[in-house]
Amino acid sequence: MAVDVLTETVIDAPCDLVAAYAADPSNAPEWYVNIVSVEWETPSAMEVGARAAFVARFLGRRLVHTYEIVAYEPGRRLVMRTTDGPFPMETTYTWEPYGTDGRATRMTLRNRGGAGHRFAAPAIRRANRKDLAALKRLLERRSSPGA
Repeated sequence: MAVDVLTETVIDAPCDLVAAYAADPSNAPEWYVNIVSVEWETPSAMEVGARAAFVARFLGRRLVHTYEIVAYEPGRRLVMRTTDGPFPMETTYTWEPYGTDGRATRMTLRNRGGAGHRFAAPAIRRANRKDLAALKRLLERRSSPGA
């Protein structure tokens, strides 16, 4: 069963801050509910071809999968695909200034792939919502005056 889940949020923080933080896989354990750790397999430069191994807990299982950056437009878009792991997956982030003054950020998170389980899409959707809510809290706290 294929999965295609799109989730979005608006974060009251500048687009460059949101994009730089969210794009860096090293930060994933801080805001992804299911990510336990990330280890770079290549130098940790944010560039096409860079790879990072993610250790996750999902649906009660420990999953290890390696993502490779396949497209990166700093501040706008990041696309990563699994090169190995339990199932193929592509994760895409987009960021754009939001609001009349452009001081907030509209972020989308899309996961597409072959999770192979009928509960995968709803579980991914719930996890993505939690992840984006955690990211929103974290970055809004960091970008607020006096933080």
